[in-house]
Amino acid sequence: MELHLFLYLAALFASAYAVKVLTSAIKVPEVTGYVLLGVILGISVIRLLNEEILTALSPLSTVALGIIAFLIGSELRFDVIRRLGMSILSIVVLECLAAFGVVFAGVYLIIGADLNTSLLLAAVASATAPAATVAVIRQYKAKGTLTSTILAVVGIDDAVALIIYVFVEGFVAANLTGATLSGGHMLGKAVLSLLMAGGIGLVAGFLYVAVLRRVKNNDWITLLLAAAIFGLLGISEILHVSELLSIMVFGMIVANASPVLSKKSEGILGSLTPIFLAAFFILGGAHLNLGLISRIGLLGLVYFAARALGKIGGATLGAIIGRAPKKIRGLIGLSLLPQVGVALALALAISKQFTNPRFGPAGHDLATVIINVLLFTTIITEIIGPLLTRFALGKAGEIHSHDQDTK
Repeated sequence: MELHLFLYLAALFASAYAVKVLTSAIKVPEVTGYVLLGVILGISVIRLLNEEILTALSPLSTVALGIIAFLIGSELRFDVIRRLGMSILSIVVLECLAAFGVVFAGVYLIIGADLNTSLLLAAVASATAPAATVAVIRQYKAKGTLTSTILAVVGIDDAVALIIYVFVEGFVAANLTGATLSGGHMLGKAVLSLLMAGGIGLVAGFLYVAVLRRVKNNDWITLLLAAAIFGLLGISEILHVSELLSIMVFGMIVANASPVLSKKSEGILGSLTPIFLAAFFILGGAHLNLGLISRIGLLGLVYFAARALGKIGGATLGAIIGRAPKKIRGLIGLSLLPQVGVALALALAISKQFTNPRFGPAGHDLATVIINVLLFTTIITEIIGPLLTRFALGKAGEIHSHDQDTK
């Protein structure tokens, strides 16, 4: 298979080029086209990208998440966050909690799913993946108050969602084994995970700036930037902490400690971003198994609808409470639906955790249900989400590219 891996990559990127031409012509976000292309090339249709190939190409998705995390972190400038004020915090907290609450109520009360399944689905629902949103913002060169707010929200969202997940995971694990776990223990575990992820990003950021502050040659910056991102990905995996959070903190430190170096770093990654983003979304779409749709049924539909309601409603309420500008109150929620990346990472963590023999058949069945629901619903969110994000940015007047539709 290794002998032909480059041919698969050639086919993938040639197809991505065709999709980019087509989506540009019909004025649709290219992310949507990439996901649909992945579904066609993947395990459900022509199977060019089968399970073996997807496993071999999975490092591309990991690197893409690292690049996305750095780009988000570079937008988290303290002066911008101060200007936006408390509205950011209220939006993040309420959209996460509302998604959790509405999904739990829908799955547990309406569908009648068991408590463990309902809690884990609700926990994963609180996460918002930044990849699709960042891709749309970059495609349409969006800039403005709404754009800055969106980037800040999807960046901080990861930390809040992680806290929720750690609590729920501990409760469900204790519930399945009959053990007792104190709230203090779960809180300590969540805080430790966040501090470790943020700490390694913090150290890497200051070291990066200290070494490169006076360097003008982009070749030197490119080498150390690659070392930092790959290093953080590896260390985060070894420590079992969020690589998104660690690299986001790294990007934030660089942006605030040395804006000039941050701009150069963004420019370097800008030339690589189209390659990795295309691969990320195509490979994500390729994982969808259409044969599982009948098994997911009503559970998947209720999960999707409840999560959308919680995200949009919670973000809107948070913007109102935080006294955000009018256009943010009416549009911010539309940009928070995508979930591929963070949610799938949590789903894989659930699968790894609860398929452990100590949880028995109940744990295995629980993991199977969770990952099947998320594989189906993430495809929907990656198709609809970019369209809604583009609509929101256009409505706010923050799209500044030739692809902008007449409003």
